[in-house]
Amino acid sequence: MEFRFETNYDLKALTAMAKAIRKTIRKKHSRRSHIFGWIVTALALLLILPLGDDPFVLNFNTVITGLAALAILFTLVFEDKINGYVAKKRMPVGTDKAVAVFTPENYISTTELGKSEFSYDKIALLAETKDYFVFIIDASHAQIYAKNSIAGGTVGEFREFIGTVTQKQFLAVK
Repeated sequence: MEFRFETNYDLKALTAMAKAIRKTIRKKHSRRSHIFGWIVTALALLLILPLGDDPFVLNFNTVITGLAALAILFTLVFEDKINGYVAKKRMPVGTDKAVAVFTPENYISTTELGKSEFSYDKIALLAETKDYFVFIIDASHAQIYAKNSIAGGTVGEFREFIGTVTQKQFLAVK
């Protein structure tokens, strides 16, 4: 049995990949970072508010504290999109489209730059979003495959095939 995917590594795909990494292999670290970020944001906003009968004063410190709180809040809310954007900027030219062929022995990914052969034992985790399958290699590396481009079988058959060859199950990422 052989499955084939054609995936465009666009901002949508890279954002989904960043989200899958954050919600699986980086879950503990991400949770701690988010808690710290929300606490710092709340403290910054408390510093801006006047205490007791003091009037609100708009000065340099208030503006800087408010801007810092907004920057942290923006980063917390759009973390995956920011990570996807940075990943897109760091991608070598010619790797924005990949064709992957999965066989029982291994899988081969082909881009304009060349072919790469991978073994299934290098996959740390499998994740699945609404539109993509994500193979997580480590906390900084993953591969993504668009479900709508599958050839050689159905999404369910691929899920079962990968589960058999990797001895892992897909984790749902919402």
